[in-house]
Amino acid sequence: MPQRVFAAMSGGVDSAAAALLLLQAGYEVTGVTLRLHDFRNRPGLCGSGDDIETARSVAAFLGIPHQVLDLRELFRARVMDRFAAEYAGGRTPNPCIDCNREIKFGALLDWALDQGADAIATGHYARLRQDDSGRWQLLRGADRRKDQTYFLYQLTQRQLAHLRLPVGDYEKPALRALAESHGLINAQKADSQDICFVPDGDYGAFLRCHGGVEMSPGDFVDAEGQVLGRHKGLPCYTIGQRKGLGVGGAEGRLYVLGKDPERNTVILGADSRLYSQELTAERVNWLSIPEPSGPLPVTAKTRYSQREAPATVEPLPGGRIHMVFQEPQRAITPGQAVVFYSGDLVLGGGTIC
Repeated sequence: MPQRVFAAMSGGVDSAAAALLLLQAGYEVTGVTLRLHDFRNRPGLCGSGDDIETARSVAAFLGIPHQVLDLRELFRARVMDRFAAEYAGGRTPNPCIDCNREIKFGALLDWALDQGADAIATGHYARLRQDDSGRWQLLRGADRRKDQTYFLYQLTQRQLAHLRLPVGDYEKPALRALAESHGLINAQKADSQDICFVPDGDYGAFLRCHGGVEMSPGDFVDAEGQVLGRHKGLPCYTIGQRKGLGVGGAEGRLYVLGKDPERNTVILGADSRLYSQELTAERVNWLSIPEPSGPLPVTAKTRYSQREAPATVEPLPGGRIHMVFQEPQRAITPGQAVVFYSGDLVLGGGTIC
């Protein structure tokens, strides 16, 4: 009897191709699209009305059942509210990681298993395997430019055991060609943007309207505390930012070096001051290996778009780690994730604090 897999279909080509590949591999497939917010007819926004209709059409073309799972309230509480709270606290969160943990591989998986599914599948560019002990391991996707393991480091062994990642062995052009050759209507659809609930990229407007976050103007200061100008509110800025500051200084171009919520100041300085060699992270998840007993050489990155850099990671009490890079890294930002690897193997990750 074939395994029953619920394929998360976002309306994009990756998840559509995942459903196609599952069918070709002999699985019994049901398509599921998540309704996450109330944006409608906004192409490229995960969970929008436009994407739901596209996913429904692709499922009908493939001849598989399709359902819509309404998770708007949970998405608001676990992703959007936390995003606003983190920004209000002076940090820069990554809501895609929260969405994967709480929504796609949390609520969706639990619901699918309750419906009698054996597993769920997504269109993430990542791969899975089991080691000799039976532990599930997450590996980078074959297409290193599209690899999405940075967003998946918080998954658990239970979640990995009930997960299928059909597109992980493909590069994006080959996957589009596969979708095109099988007549999928979204074969050439543009990739979605990162933060689906901030469609215009205006974080300040979202935080004011959704989170009720106060935008209290304050001072731009340099590292010595000298006032350089006025800012619009701490949530409008993130470490490493240069554009939109509207001030200059003796050091030339200025960048955001940090934020001080107690004094309501944004610290500015030269790009050279953005580099640091160490970090501490909390809420660490050791994914593909057990937590080591001592320091471990790894490669790591502190942003999705970065290339990994050699480092040493050392476990600390309370689910924390201390990391030292061989070379200084730019704009290490509290609230963002650090993810560490051994070759293609995702060892784990945590939230920079």
